Amino acid sequence: MKIKILDAATLGDGLDFSVLERFGEVIRYDGTAAYEVAERISDADIIIINKIKINDDTLRLASKLKLVCVFATGYDNIDLDACRKKNIAVCNVKGYSTHSVAQLTVLMALMLIEKIGAYTDFVKDGSYTASGIANRLIPINHELYGKTWGIVGAGAIGKQVAKVAEAFGCKVLAFKRTPDESLDCVTLEELLVRSDIVSLHTPLNDSTRNLIGARELDMMKNDAILINVARGAVTDEAAVAKAVLGGSIGGFATDVYSVEPFPADHPMASLCNCENAMLTPHMAWGALEARVRCLDEIVQNIESFLNGGKRNRVDA
Repeated sequence: MKIKILDAATLGDGLDFSVLERFGEVIRYDGTAAYEVAERISDADIIIINKIKINDDTLRLASKLKLVCVFATGYDNIDLDACRKKNIAVCNVKGYSTHSVAQLTVLMALMLIEKIGAYTDFVKDGSYTASGIANRLIPINHELYGKTWGIVGAGAIGKQVAKVAEAFGCKVLAFKRTPDESLDCVTLEELLVRSDIVSLHTPLNDSTRNLIGARELDMMKNDAILINVARGAVTDEAAVAKAVLGGSIGGFATDVYSVEPFPADHPMASLCNCENAMLTPHMAWGALEARVRCLDEIVQNIESFLNGGKRNRVDA
């Protein structure tokens, strides 16, 4: 049995991949270019991937491949039909990053609403010392208490964010395709109009692509904060950049992009030096504890598959 990890560099430090050796030989590549995928998986029985694209082309030499393990919940980078045609199983991992992503979501909201970057810079650059004034309250910052927080996509992560938001004293609204009686579910339009903070937690599919575009941004309050920890293409990124730079929304934070890493001419590049924008490199999911859970889940997925089970199968 040969197991290949194709983009280990995206999985970060601190993981012990030796736990996979009970299943067979483990070969790890830090990264695999698109043109290298087909050759590298040609003799593999199982592959573990994060961002690698799997399709008819990359599978053309995969005569031995039996299982694709996605080191993630989302699997929009995998052509499931192409896998089915070759009788290749696909497993993802659910729930491992709930607390990690929720934590960053709330941190982003706090950083933007508190204007914490401006305050820490004021101290770090010596301005506080030079001012001779004991405190500084410019720019104006705000409390989360009493604000309305809109959750778009109220799955496990969205619900965890809702719990934390409520603990801070926020009123929580939710937009969910299937209404949930435990949440105050409203239409997307009502959520956007009423919310002071809107966070996105929905998967990327045909119905959510460009879910937040120019029309939706226009509905939001001028001082509202938008946070995207879902997928970059859930938003119209050009429209978001225009709204932030034009001041039609109060702030924006994102951990995800339609192209990763984004190129210099990407709409998000225009926000890199914007005071009311916060951009992070797709790291929300990756607290060490979350990644350890994910690897453990993959081990269980492989074990289940080899024993004839269908644990976390997404191709069935």
